[in-house]
Order: sequence, then structure tokens, then C-alpha cells
Amino acid sequence: MPINNDASFVETMPRNVAVQFLERVDKSGPREAYRYPVGDTWESVTWREVGDQVTRLAAGLMALGIEPEQRVGIVSGTRYEWILGDLAIMCAGAATTTVYPSTNAEDTAYILSDSECRIVFAEDDSQIAKLVEQKAEIPHVAKVVTFAGSADGDWVIGMDELSALGDGYLADNPTAVTDHAEAIQPDQLATLIYTSGTTGRPKGVRLRHRSWVYEGEAIRAQDILSEDDLQFLWLPMAHSFGKVLLSTQMACGFATAVDGRIELIIDNLAVVKPTFMGAAPRIFEKAHGRIVTMQAAEGGAKEKLFKKAFEVGLEVDRLKREGKSVPLPLKLQHAVFDKLVFTKIRDRFGGRVRFFISGAAALNREVAEWFHAAGILILEGYGLTETSAGSFVNHPDQYKFGSVGHIVAGSEVKIAEDGEVLIKGPGVMEGYHNLPEQTAETLTEDGWLRTGDIGEVDSDGFLKITDRKKDLFKTSGGKYIAPSAIESQFKAICPYVSQFLVHGSERNYCVALITLDPDQVTGWAEANGMADKSYAEVVRSEAMQTMIAGYVDQLNARLNRWETIKKHEILDHDLTVESGELTPSMKVKRKVVEEQNKELIDSLYA
Repeated sequence: MPINNDASFVETMPRNVAVQFLERVDKSGPREAYRYPVGDTWESVTWREVGDQVTRLAAGLMALGIEPEQRVGIVSGTRYEWILGDLAIMCAGAATTTVYPSTNAEDTAYILSDSECRIVFAEDDSQIAKLVEQKAEIPHVAKVVTFAGSADGDWVIGMDELSALGDGYLADNPTAVTDHAEAIQPDQLATLIYTSGTTGRPKGVRLRHRSWVYEGEAIRAQDILSEDDLQFLWLPMAHSFGKVLLSTQMACGFATAVDGRIELIIDNLAVVKPTFMGAAPRIFEKAHGRIVTMQAAEGGAKEKLFKKAFEVGLEVDRLKREGKSVPLPLKLQHAVFDKLVFTKIRDRFGGRVRFFISGAAALNREVAEWFHAAGILILEGYGLTETSAGSFVNHPDQYKFGSVGHIVAGSEVKIAEDGEVLIKGPGVMEGYHNLPEQTAETLTEDGWLRTGDIGEVDSDGFLKITDRKKDLFKTSGGKYIAPSAIESQFKAICPYVSQFLVHGSERNYCVALITLDPDQVTGWAEANGMADKSYAEVVRSEAMQTMIAGYVDQLNARLNRWETIKKHEILDHDLTVESGELTPSMKVKRKVVEEQNKELIDSLYA
């Protein structure tokens, strides 16, 4: 089935996010819009109810004096109130500045100050404490509105109080919200997302209303999602991947179950039973590793059945993707294994998933093929904060594992002479906030965005990303190494790994720093008589060291001689967002990890 590349929707799409939202409320009023956890149950709200809540909150912002394009911050994890706050900001004609809840007090103050936020939505008392601590550094902030924290009746108020202010404003100005919405221009600032850079201060990416509307409408035009779908949303809403899924919901009208607690993703999937979900590759890698090691622990006939099921599943899947017929004996085997093995795996994810969308980092091809053999399709996409997230995505009817799909309709791609991917289209940012020089370095005069990624487009139009331009390195022997390609392969081989970082710039061989998944380490320790040992003690044990060394040997057997890992070290802790070693979207801050482990890396070359 050919992909719909008709970009005529660009000419007829809503003028701005506020109008897009209000049109969705009018169209889908009585249908479910969101559900969110309240204690042990899930509460549901309709589009009409959301529209009423957002209207009151938007009017409340106006009552507090918010004017078009003035910034309003949201310092919170992913939750239903985050979405209410963002939509209220959009409908008031203001612009949202997003801040991750894990951001420290100093950087939070920097972002709110640099963006000149007038009002801030704060999730709870811990986020309010940051603002109070840095109050002198954020003089523009006149009011804080908390989702679940303690209001002081002065600087900090609750959502109910903001809604009450809105009621009073609407009594005198009944059409204020719709008037403001209709007055918003397509190129007006909608969002400031500060990228969590590995060094220096974060940069504020200026994204316009038309960019978000375009992103959602481009997915709607592909006709892969409808009002009948159900999304599970856990991604950080402060990240563009989460935000673009919100835009897609406005365009398509499906319902969304919202809960940002990462530790409950698998549990929530079993309860919510969504039809699709966006996620970072680490979620799929972790699930893959967990399932594989659980079966290995069973041993005996069950483990043999599991392995044979995937041998058959992968072979059937390969034949189908190559357009070849599946022999009847293999087809019958597959039907048996689907009932005995694959159905149980699908049930772990709720049993109704039509596809997952993977983004924010590269997904290993073997992991994607493994899930597909079990009947779970993971569609990899690609984009940057600077392109409003979605620039490429595979389609359920036309996809290639190992690629990030086709360019979305209405945008363009070209590959520079040095292999860098360049993108042009309505999703591209206006620029970096207050940073004209960095903007000029990233955007060409004729509107092409330099992505910083190296890639190639094949004869069928699928883009394959090979590495980050700045991460490529050359050994002292003159050989170029793409570390992420090696790192991705190890994650498919070793079910215990969390992170695998390859080093070797200007060195005569490559080495690796390895971290293991804490949950997997706990399970392994219990099965190997080390349940009373700490994570650090387990990973340093001779048995664990020998096992991981075996996986490194398997990796080396796949690599060119100059790529092989001559030495490696397992760190005594996993990388975390809180430690500053991961971004909130689970990308490794490579330079931070290198700096923190410089002596260790040097010792591997001693």
C-alpha cells in the first residue's frame, strides 16, 4: 500500500493549536478524551469536559494579565494537569516553556528567567521549593499555580483558584477565549523547549503554532490513527516527543490514558490495553531483556520451547517481508507457537497494541525484529526538538527495520556532502531563543536545518541514521568508528545490559564502559545465590564478569577487527537522569560519562 505523500492538508489545516483544540472539542464533545489514575482506579473525561476546564483555566491566565506570546512555564512530570495547563496557555495566546521535573533548582531558574516566564505551573511541593529557593533569580514570575502542592494564597495558588479567577473573567468577557484563539497567527510562538545539552546552558528552541498543528495533521493525513484508538502516554511532556503526540491527538481525536510513572508502564499497559504507544528504545530493550532472561531462568523444556518459537517466528517473519510464501509445515508450527508463546508476550502489553512508535534514540534492528516475530510492530521514527519531533516515521503498511521511515508529507530532506541529514519544512524551529549565532550555525539562509546526524536515504526513500556527527571518532590508526552502531548491537546480544558506551578516539583500540539493568541484576543475583549482595558487589563478582565477557566476545565476532572491544569495565552503578548522566528522554550524555570516568578509561589503555 503506497504512502500518502499528499501535502495538500498544509493549506487547509487549523491556524493554530488553540483553534485545533477547540475544533476537536466541537467535533468529539461526548467522546472520551483522557483517562488518568486516581488512587487505584482510572477516571475518564470527555472532550467537552476538557474544553470546559481549559476554557476556565485560560480565562484565569488572562485574569492574571497574561498577554499573547508571553511565556508561562510548566515544571512537572507527565500527568493530566500538565496537558490542561499547556492547552490553557495555548488558548490564552501565550507560549509554554517546558521544564523537566528532574531539572535542578539553578537550571530551572535559568530557564524560567531566560524565557521571561510570567506565571509558572508547578507540579507539587518539591517543585515549588525550587522556585521559592530561586525566587530572586526569577523576578518576572508573578504567580505560581500548583497541580498538587500547597498553596499559600499569595504567590502560590491552586488550580481551583485559577479556575475561579477564570469564571470571574468570563462573566465579564464571555467570548474572551475564542476571541484570543482566533487571533493567534500561525507563526506565533507556541512553545519554548530547552534542550538538555551535555555541556553549557540549555538552549531554548522556539516552536511555532503552525509547527505543532502541521505535525499532528501530517499523521492524520496518513490515516493510521482514528477516534477509535487509545493511546497510553507516559513520555515526558517537557520533551518534544511527548508534545507531538499531544498534537497528533488533537488532529485525530483518539483518547489518551496518561500516567508518567515510568516504573508502572508495563502494569498500566495490562490495565489500559492501548492500541498504540510512543516510547524510547530503552523501554523495548528492557522488556526484551526481561522476557528473555525470565525464560532462560525457567530452563528445560520451557526454555527450549521459547527458543524454538522465536526461531520459527523470525523465519516466518523474514519470508513474509521478502514477499515469499510460508511453507505449510512452518505455517502450522507458527500457529502453535503463537498460541503457546507469542500471545502471552502480547498480553503483557495489553493484548490490543496495533503498533508502538519508537523515537528519541536509535532502536536496535534485532530487537525490533524480535518483537515483530511475536506479533508486535514497532515503528521507528526520527526527529529533533528543532523539528517539532516528527520528521520521519515508518508506516504500518510500509516499513523497514533499521530505518526511521519516510519523510513526512510537506517536508523535505537532503544529505550534505559530509553525510549530514538536512531537513526543511513547516516543523522546523524559528530558532534558538536569544541565541542568534547558534541559530545561524544550525539553520541555513534558505531554511535547511542541520540535524547533526549522519544518515543515508535508500532507493525506496527510507532514511537510515548511522550516528551522531559529533560522536563519530577516528582511532590512532586512522579508522573511523560509529560507536552507536556497535553499542546497539550489544544491546541485542546481552539481555542484562542497560548502557554500553564505546570509546577510542585517537587511541589504538576501542574499549567500552558497561552498565547493567538493576532489575535484571537483582533477578540474576537471586538465581545465583547472591540475593544478599548489593548491585556493586554482584556486578563485580567473578561469575557476572565472566558472563558479560562472553557477551562481549559474541559482539566482537560480528565486528571489523578495528572495531572490536579490547577491554571493558562494568560500572558499579547504572546511569540515571538524577545523576546527570542521562537526559530525561533517556539519552546518554556521553561527554558527562566520559568526564566522570576519565581515569577509568585512561586505565584501560595503560
